[in-house]
Amino acid sequence: MRSPALPFVAALALIAGGCDRRRPDDVPVVVSAIGGPAELRDPARGELDFPQRVLLGATAQGLVRFDANGGIEPGIAERWIVTDEGRSYIFRLRQAQWPDGSDVTADDVIASLRAAIAPRARSALAPFVAVIDEVVEMTPQVVEVRLKYPRPDLLKLFAQPEFAILRRPKLAGSGPFRVIGDGGSTPLLRPALDPNRIIEEPEEADPADDVRLRGERAALALARFARRESDLVLGGTFHDWPLLDHAGIAPANLRLDPAAGLFGLAIVSREGFTEASENRAAMAMAIDRAALTGLFRQGWSPVETLLPAQLDSSTAPAAPDWVAQPLEGRRIIARNRVAAWHANNPDAPLTIRVAMPRSPGTVLVWSRIARDLMDIGLEPIWVEESGDADLRLIDAVAPYDSARWFMVTACRGCPDDLTELLETARDAQTLGERAQALAEADLAFASANLYIPIAQPLRWSVAAMRLRAWQGNARAWHPLTHLRDR
Repeated sequence: MRSPALPFVAALALIAGGCDRRRPDDVPVVVSAIGGPAELRDPARGELDFPQRVLLGATAQGLVRFDANGGIEPGIAERWIVTDEGRSYIFRLRQAQWPDGSDVTADDVIASLRAAIAPRARSALAPFVAVIDEVVEMTPQVVEVRLKYPRPDLLKLFAQPEFAILRRPKLAGSGPFRVIGDGGSTPLLRPALDPNRIIEEPEEADPADDVRLRGERAALALARFARRESDLVLGGTFHDWPLLDHAGIAPANLRLDPAAGLFGLAIVSREGFTEASENRAAMAMAIDRAALTGLFRQGWSPVETLLPAQLDSSTAPAAPDWVAQPLEGRRIIARNRVAAWHANNPDAPLTIRVAMPRSPGTVLVWSRIARDLMDIGLEPIWVEESGDADLRLIDAVAPYDSARWFMVTACRGCPDDLTELLETARDAQTLGERAQALAEADLAFASANLYIPIAQPLRWSVAAMRLRAWQGNARAWHPLTHLRDR
């Protein structure tokens, strides 16, 4: 086993013990989003970093947006209907304004959505809205999104920051927050004036309604929280979970999301040992999932299927044929398969390249995966995240509840037969046909052993007690408008 030395974060030395959260309730909420700088970027031009998504979601709402528990609430659309078995979404727009005070029009909405779904759009979610046929104005207050095929589940996609209604090229949005001043690297956000509210006199800004947002590394964010200089840390993943042990965070401040998505290993090579399906199954059988998740927290439950639930498939998630075997029985089978393959290919290497990013959390993940693969006779090598690999770590929250998202995201370099099944599901003319095609694809996926499921994504936040409106949810998304009971 070869593992690169990982540099650990010296900033943890700054973290003070104890986290008795006593920040006053009449000052701006200070939020740290884990990642790079909090700056506005056009989602149509490429994937956004987490702080960029938080800032965009706060300053540029979509037709709909997420509430505190991951449900859908009105955004620019005040109400909507889904007709024609999910082929038509009709949105009635409410009065909304751009930062310069001009009204958001149906033409603005149409132009923004067309940019987001254009073939040249490079957001991570663009492939999942290729089903949109056209976006048209029905009246000056009504916009219709017409689909090629029925999809009754797209509202959660429309609520993602990637589909915010923007005035390009300045990336102006209609709120619910406005950036005060020049923004900078730590923008101050203030609630935008809502033209739908009837007030007799202009209200004086209340500092307690403002939010100071900064994007920064997890170690700095936790240090800031421990020093009582912030109220909330968002975007925690398995990468930074080990830092919590050194941060002195009180249990009452640690919040966990029941996130739905993928955490596992995509098998991206079809050469050498990984060419045969039974060999790919051997690697899946070798992983001690409970031991791996237990390195982080006992409540992080392992999984053994690609899909977390039936979702929009016609059947329950397909389980691999080795699931009924106890762990030691699985490993005996796996060792025998490795030995048999090596006997037939004595000059072929048994090395397995595992691509993972560098972080404290991946050190723990690597230690368990490497041990388990070595136990069945393989030779794991840790390679850079973007390097040539046989296995590639996937950690992603599902943006909406579709089996197709799970399969498309997990299948890296899908074989032609499975790609054809996924395309059949995508192009199905009825929901029944789609559900059946997804079930067939799920079964084929499990039989081909193209993904090694380990768990659902681990997502966490650290929140001050005054943020009483924070709620865990399956999207692991926490709008800045839903942090306090005000």
